[in-house]
Amino acid sequence: MAAGLLLYLVLALPNTPQGFSGLPAVPLEWPVLVLGLILWPARLRGGREICLGLCLVVMLIVLLKGADIAMLSALNRPFSPVVDMFLIRAGLNVLAGSIGTPAAWLLVAGGALVFLGLAVLVFLALRSLTRLSPPLRARPALRITLVAATALAVADLGQSRGLWQLPLDPPGAALNATIATAQIARSATALSDLRDFRAAAAQDPYASSTGLFDKTGGHDIIVLFIESYGRSSFDNPLYADTHVPTLRRAESQLAKAGYAMQSGWLTSPTAGGQSWLAHGTLASGLATSDQGRYGALLASDRQNLFHLAQASGFRTAAVMPAITLPWPEGETMGFDTILAAKDLNYAGQPFNWITMPDQYTLSAFEALLPPDPRADFIQIALISSHAPWVPIPEMIDWADVGDGRVFDDWATSGDPPAVVWQDPDRVRDQYRRAIDYALQAAMEYAARRGDQPLFLILGDHQPAGFVAGIDSRDVPAHLIGPPDLVAEAAGWGWRDGLVPDGNTPVWPMEDFRDRFIRAFSREQGGI
Repeated sequence: MAAGLLLYLVLALPNTPQGFSGLPAVPLEWPVLVLGLILWPARLRGGREICLGLCLVVMLIVLLKGADIAMLSALNRPFSPVVDMFLIRAGLNVLAGSIGTPAAWLLVAGGALVFLGLAVLVFLALRSLTRLSPPLRARPALRITLVAATALAVADLGQSRGLWQLPLDPPGAALNATIATAQIARSATALSDLRDFRAAAAQDPYASSTGLFDKTGGHDIIVLFIESYGRSSFDNPLYADTHVPTLRRAESQLAKAGYAMQSGWLTSPTAGGQSWLAHGTLASGLATSDQGRYGALLASDRQNLFHLAQASGFRTAAVMPAITLPWPEGETMGFDTILAAKDLNYAGQPFNWITMPDQYTLSAFEALLPPDPRADFIQIALISSHAPWVPIPEMIDWADVGDGRVFDDWATSGDPPAVVWQDPDRVRDQYRRAIDYALQAAMEYAARRGDQPLFLILGDHQPAGFVAGIDSRDVPAHLIGPPDLVAEAAGWGWRDGLVPDGNTPVWPMEDFRDRFIRAFSREQGGI
């Protein structure tokens, strides 16, 4: 009885966060597994090996369920072992930054021990079932039941995979078999996508182009990503009531500084995290929607915006305050200079995982770039609005920023993430405040630049679903610059100002590269 109950509970585990909100569906694989082992002929050898194999399969599916829950919670998509294995290390880094390295490793070790303990119990449960010997007169009925249970599980599996439609829904679900077969299909698709992506990356119409972006007339071009800034800032009242007024005030500041503004929507390839996928997509003009595609991009000859800017006479740079580990990928992305966290000379305290506040990054980076007579084409990735959104600095006078130690009082204030993240409403409020701070920092920096660069200020992706509160991967994009330059993009149909609306066009983020090249390059004939 205990063995059967344990197996039932393990097989009934859901693979989505929502699956814990109600009673789980009856796992249709459970009677197949239990009856199959009970009816295993005692005279046949190999029972131990079969139980070991079944245990490995069951525990692998448990791992896949856990991975799906983690990925759906953080990135709004299921797990794919072909392209997502590297996220284990990234997740550990974020966890260590949130609760501390010792606590993170203690949590990981505890989880590993629980998993191994469960595996032992599952094996013992499976083995105990093979030792049961039902009465001879009951065996025919058990065999019939096994055949019926197997047929029911197969029928539900085929329906879940779209192979056929049943007249009635079975009283349960073959969830475990569905997860396993879906994972196999997803992995095959990922491998095929990689082949297709490599072929597409090899066909670049701008591969040998020079003299691009000549309509900018020597103005710097700055692509500035605001972490986790998405459409929820406009469509979710929890955030719109704060963020839209901030943008309206910024419109006035920028207009007084002589800037024109247009805003639109881009659909990010990711949500909840993996900002580099958005960076790669925007720059390359190819949808790098997972790590495999991103790796294929780096290995290809695709010319992104920064390669093309180099060939066209710009000095290129990446300002990346989140980069704390070696970043060999950066050397292949067309940057003359990379300013990672250590290169920005921040002397203050970190804000948990966040290495430095956005206002410091924007205040410091210009003086740290080596002298160069060329116009700049720069990517900046701000991170104050990165999870866990605790604590949050406040804007100060730019003249007081200095080496960053002025921010220490905020860096050590308030409850730690482990406390804040126990309350989803507090998490959402922290997110609201973090985005508002990032918007103020970015827009004030743009307004302060007396030389009037051409800015593209945009989000990289939406936050996790429970924070965003809307079902969208759209992010806002703001083109800000001298009126004559912004007018070159008039054909885009974007809305004047900093607040796009429901009638503003929505483009896939991968469409931006070629549109930008055509708009600001004379040889490309405009839009």
